[in-house]
Amino acid sequence: MTTADTPAPERRILVAYASRNGATEEIAAWLGERLRARAGRAEVTVAEASDRLDPVGYDAVVLGSALYEGRWLRSAARFARRYRHELAERWVWTFSSGPLDDSASTGEVPMTHSADRISRRLLARDHVTFGGRLSADARGWLGHAMVQSGLGGDYRDRAQIDAFADRIADELSVLPMRHTATA
Repeated sequence: MTTADTPAPERRILVAYASRNGATEEIAAWLGERLRARAGRAEVTVAEASDRLDPVGYDAVVLGSALYEGRWLRSAARFARRYRHELAERWVWTFSSGPLDDSASTGEVPMTHSADRISRRLLARDHVTFGGRLSADARGWLGHAMVQSGLGGDYRDRAQIDAFADRIADELSVLPMRHTATA
C-alpha cells in the first residue's frame, strides 16, 4: 500500500534468469542492483525463470540465460515461449552468459541461434552476451572435464554488465509505459 510519504514505484522491472552453476544468477543480481540504483523509483525483482514466475504486472523484463552448447537453458526458453504474449506488451531486453574466454569483453560476441530466435520473438530491444564463469566445483561431467582441461575461470566483466544495466535504465527513463494488464 502506498502512503503520501512513500510514492509508488514509477516502473516495475523483472530480471529473470536461468543458471546452472550460479554465474548467470549472479549476473542477474548485479543487473538488478544496478537498475535499482539507476532507474529512479523503480521496483526491481530478480528471480529464476520458471513456470511459477509471471511477468504480468511488470513494465519491463530483462531475461537471460547461461549458454550450454550454444543454447539457452530450457527454463529460460520455456519462460519466453510460455509468456510470449505477455512479454509482447512489455519492454524486453535479453542477455546470455557463457564464453569461457575474454571475447565478450574485448569485442561483440554474435548471438547464438537460440538467443537470436528468442530475442526476435520477444521483440527484445537489445541483447548482450557476457563472459561466463566455470569454477572448479562446476556440476556435471562436462563442466568438470572442461575445468580439468584448463577452461575454468571467471570471464564476467562487471563494467560491461553495469553498462548494459545503465543503457536499460536510460532507455526506460524516456520510454512510455507499455503494459496493459496488472497483477
